[in-house]
Amino acid sequence: MRVQRVLMPDGAESWTVLDDAGEFVSPIEAYLAHLQALNRSPNTVRTYATSLKLWFEFLAQVQLGWDEVKAEHVSRFVAWLRAPADNVVVLEGGSARRSAATVNKHLAALFSFYDYHARNGVALAQSLVTWRRSNRGGYRSFLHHVNAGRPVATRPLRLRQPRRLPRTLSTDQVATLVEACDHLRDRFLLVLLAETGIRIGQALGLRHGDFVSHRMELRIVPRSDNANGARAKTLESATIPVSCASTAPTCSTNTATSTRTTYS
Repeated sequence: MRVQRVLMPDGAESWTVLDDAGEFVSPIEAYLAHLQALNRSPNTVRTYATSLKLWFEFLAQVQLGWDEVKAEHVSRFVAWLRAPADNVVVLEGGSARRSAATVNKHLAALFSFYDYHARNGVALAQSLVTWRRSNRGGYRSFLHHVNAGRPVATRPLRLRQPRRLPRTLSTDQVATLVEACDHLRDRFLLVLLAETGIRIGQALGLRHGDFVSHRMELRIVPRSDNANGARAKTLESATIPVSCASTAPTCSTNTATSTRTTYS
């Protein structure tokens, strides 16, 4: 079983899962086609395909059909993902083959897969999708007044994972990286990321028309036809204000002048 890249007739890229005979795995293909129809990023489709490939490999080992599983099999799948070897059980605090964050990523794909099939009438898939009322418990979200009382899907199984603050670079560290670049393009990219905080996919999908120099603004426009395959991972356009290039804290004078001249 393998994850296979697919090119559509219109040139769009997607991914699917093939079995050992090289045939499409029908339930996975239906779900991935659903993601493709929703214009999900090819990288997202590939990630979900990889998770479902692992799930079907596990099902083959325990000799179960995908529509015959119960919640207990998902628990066994978690143990299988974390085990360094097939005959090893990972104890609490032990060294696992995959981190809790990675396992939760695979579980997210798994429950999304079964949620899709539950909505399409697969009865056994319904048992793996639980629902809860959004107004239960003491915590109320900022948009509680919008969805209060409505049932929302929740994952019945999730590993605890330590909370980690995102690592950031100091101004001096960013400046060091910028000065180490040999090409103006690379210097500009680093300054752009540090100044705006945008994703690398958003940066790589920018076009000259997205820079509004006279208003010191940067437009993030979601596009699916970028030649380099970059995706903004947003559904709507957004505008990001930027500071004057000559006063950007992470730019040297020469770098700031050059980038402003090139992209104004």
